[in-house]
Amino acid sequence: MIDLTPFWLSFKLATVTTLLLFMVAVPLAWWLYHTKSVVKPFVETISALPIVLPPSVLGFYLLWAFAPDSLVGKMLFEWLDIKLVFSFAGLVVASMIYSFPFMLQPIQSGFESLSKAMVEASFLAGKGEFTTLLRVALPNIKPSLLTALIITFAHTVGEFGVVLMVGGSIPDKTRVASVAIYDMVEAMDYKSAHIYSGLMLIFSFVVLLSVYLLNRRMKIK
Repeated sequence: MIDLTPFWLSFKLATVTTLLLFMVAVPLAWWLYHTKSVVKPFVETISALPIVLPPSVLGFYLLWAFAPDSLVGKMLFEWLDIKLVFSFAGLVVASMIYSFPFMLQPIQSGFESLSKAMVEASFLAGKGEFTTLLRVALPNIKPSLLTALIITFAHTVGEFGVVLMVGGSIPDKTRVASVAIYDMVEAMDYKSAHIYSGLMLIFSFVVLLSVYLLNRRMKIK
């Protein structure tokens, strides 16, 4: 009997992470699209670091930052009674940091593909920033939004190094699918590892295929 709990935890983590990142990435991408500030390259660089930074390095620094004896860890625990190390909440925070560029960059690229005249026309018509974003910009970058949402969700489901460092492998709490596969290989339970890995492979293929098909359909329209 296959224990589907690790998959359920992975999908729960991916759903929460994707929704939270969407709410953060949209306004930041909109600001990056408009701003001419000298800090823009620095913000873009910091947000893109998880793409090139080894997951073990990022996971180590997050583990160090969230530890109960660290400044951040102490403040969170004493003031808000929040413990991030080896907890689902910690997985969410770590996943948001690790998957952030996969949400931000497609949305920012979508905004940069917009017609400047269309955005300026909205402002000239008396529409504010929020209205222009909500009623003009977002409806015209649907392919980018879908790509960002789907890729972020899939990337979070497939995370390993960061979630293992921050969350460990606590059954029914932080043992997500990727960590479960690692545990099975360590225990030399190759049969179960094959099943879990096969399910992850099928999921990844379906996700990528969905992205390409959706973008193709929207381009045709």
